[in-house]
Amino acid sequence: MALDVGEQRIGVALSDPTRTLATPLTTIRAKPRATALKRIASLIREHDVAALVVGLPLTMSGDVGPQAALVQQFVEELRRVIAIPLTFVDERLTTVAAERMMIDLKLKPEQRKARIDEVAASIILQDFLDAHRQASG
Repeated sequence: MALDVGEQRIGVALSDPTRTLATPLTTIRAKPRATALKRIASLIREHDVAALVVGLPLTMSGDVGPQAALVQQFVEELRRVIAIPLTFVDERLTTVAAERMMIDLKLKPEQRKARIDEVAASIILQDFLDAHRQASG
C-alpha cells in the first residue's frame, strides 16, 4: 500500500498480490488526524497489507523542506498505530504526473480534483514496485 500524504487529503493506492500493478484505492481526509490514522490502520487490516510506502515530497534539490517535514511528523504518529514495515520514497513531481495522466484520460477538472491524491499514490507505488522488481531481477 502507498500513501500520498497532504495537508488536506491522503491518497491511498494498493498493489495486486503479485506486486506488479499499483491501482488507486481511495482518498481520505487528513483531518482530524486521529480519524485519518484509524482509517489507514483499518485499510491495512482490511486489505491484509504487508508493507507501506509513503511518498516524501523532497525539494527539487533533494532536501527535506517544510512539506516533507510535515509528512515525516505524520508518519511518526502513524507508526504508533501500525505494525508493518514502512518505507519513504522520493515523490517529487508525482502530483504533476498524476494531473497530466488524468488530463490525457480526458477527466473533467472536478473528477481530477477528487482523484488526484489517490492517483499520485498509485504512481508512487508503481515507481516503488518497478524499482524493486528491477533490483531483484
